[in-house]
Amino acid sequence: MHRIRATIFVRMVVGYLTIFIPMTAVSAYAVYQLALFHRVTDDILQIDNRMRDYEKKLTDTLLTQIRYERKYFVTRDKELRNQFLIVESDFLKQMDEAVSIADTAGKLEVLGRIQNAYDLYRTLFSDEVELAVGSRDYPEKMFEENRKEKADETLRELINLKAQIEHDTYGKIKHLGESGAKANAAAVAMGAGFLLLGIVISIFITRSITRPLSFMRKKTRQIAQGDFDGSLNLLSPPEIKDLATDFDLMCSKLKESDRMKSDFFSLMAHELRTPLTSIKEGTNLLLEGIGEEIKEKGKTVLAIMAEESNRLIDLVNSLLDLSKMEAGMMALNIETSEIQPLIDIAVSGMRPLAMAKNMSIEVEIPHDLPCIRMDRERILQVIRNLTGNALKFTPMGGHIAITARFEKEGIMVSVGDSGPGIPKQDLSAIFDKFKQTTITSYRNIKGTGLGLAIVKRIVNAHGGRVWVESEAGRGSIFFFLLPV
Repeated sequence: MHRIRATIFVRMVVGYLTIFIPMTAVSAYAVYQLALFHRVTDDILQIDNRMRDYEKKLTDTLLTQIRYERKYFVTRDKELRNQFLIVESDFLKQMDEAVSIADTAGKLEVLGRIQNAYDLYRTLFSDEVELAVGSRDYPEKMFEENRKEKADETLRELINLKAQIEHDTYGKIKHLGESGAKANAAAVAMGAGFLLLGIVISIFITRSITRPLSFMRKKTRQIAQGDFDGSLNLLSPPEIKDLATDFDLMCSKLKESDRMKSDFFSLMAHELRTPLTSIKEGTNLLLEGIGEEIKEKGKTVLAIMAEESNRLIDLVNSLLDLSKMEAGMMALNIETSEIQPLIDIAVSGMRPLAMAKNMSIEVEIPHDLPCIRMDRERILQVIRNLTGNALKFTPMGGHIAITARFEKEGIMVSVGDSGPGIPKQDLSAIFDKFKQTTITSYRNIKGTGLGLAIVKRIVNAHGGRVWVESEAGRGSIFFFLLPV
């Protein structure tokens, strides 16, 4: 069953929602906790503080009543009695208000005891006033002790009310602190969890996008190096999947174009080789004087024709070699041999050209180099191509150094020169077909741009590798390494 994969847009939206929704939940939880804190602090401000005020007023009112009560029974002044009753009305009003805002059972219980003790106190006062007004004998001492007892009891309960208010306030503050600690721990845990979730989701989404792009970048580099094989079978969002499909189509078109180009060069080389050989042989026969004698001027023209024919034949041979190598048809005659004789042969053939340009060729090869398995003719071709390039691009009076040494991976040969060097931007493409240096002063030097491409193919066919180190204006060193 074909699996439908989410688009990049859908992935991004889902990712952002997965992060946004939990963060919104954390924010809502924080708002809830803030509302809870506000409610508790509001209770402390609006209830407990007011209850403290009522407790103070009730205490002051009761003490005022006690003073009026004592003065009255000493002086029997009706005005003092009236003042007692007025203060009593204030006390009862304050009690009603305190009861109406009491928010805990503890406060209501204490207020109930205050009310009971106070009611007994004012009842005793009223009863004794009636007895005193009627001028009847009554146990004054007993009434006084009972009044004092109930007044003291009311004061004690008012003190208990104050303690209860403090206890309730402390409990609220303690609960607020505990809730704050829990809320803080929960917020930290939720925040850390959602942050981790967001990181995981971000990594997953980013990876699902960058991973196929990395494969495409790798494939692009392979194409830049001339490798058109393989296709991009990516598990990716539809947009990148479509891009990969178009990329594969482009790759197949490039591969077909490269094959057609190679076939064309191979066909052209085959078609040109025979007539060029005929032209060369005919020119040589004329130069040797076959037939009628040729004048000096004609010999010069024939010599030029022979030289150009040789150059064309070399070009055709190079094209044929490269076509065979690209098609995987290059046959190697592998044998165990030393590399020093091949270097000596190549250098011997180049010394006359070096002497003509007043150049020196220095060869440094240790005598204990091990033998390697190689195609002697092909490796000789590699050394000749590299040495020929060094001669071609090194100015008059220059210097060429050829070395060979044993490395951990095999035998490494280097060909260095004191030429113009290779610009940094050309290093990655110098081994491609038809690529030459972009230095303006050396563009008039004749070359096909096939020599280094052939070198790379031959060395790779031997399981080795070839590279160059160079800076513009400071010469170049070409290396190739062959496994032992």
